[in-house]
Amino acid sequence: MAESLRKPARNLPGTPLPMTLAPPRIPLVTFGLSLGLFLVITYVLCVGFDLLLPAQAMHPNWEHLLPGFTWLTWPSFVIGLVESFAYAWYVALIFCPLFNFFAARSN
Repeated sequence: MAESLRKPARNLPGTPLPMTLAPPRIPLVTFGLSLGLFLVITYVLCVGFDLLLPAQAMHPNWEHLLPGFTWLTWPSFVIGLVESFAYAWYVALIFCPLFNFFAARSN
């Protein structure tokens, strides 16, 4: 009698997880776009910080890290945006294949 009162397993709440043990993978395009947007937002916030608090300005550092960047003209601001996004893709193109390779080998 008690067996007939049990709910079937398919009616349990939640989403069943697949039982395969595939190694974790980082998708290159998703990671590159996410990191690129993160660095662009960070760059814009840092430029805004430099404009609001010039005594603590970081623009000398930006001039060393971003070729062609000078404080502050519209063309150099755009160059900083493009180079920040490009640096993110450089990291993504190196990091994702390395992570995926070693993650696949570890399982």
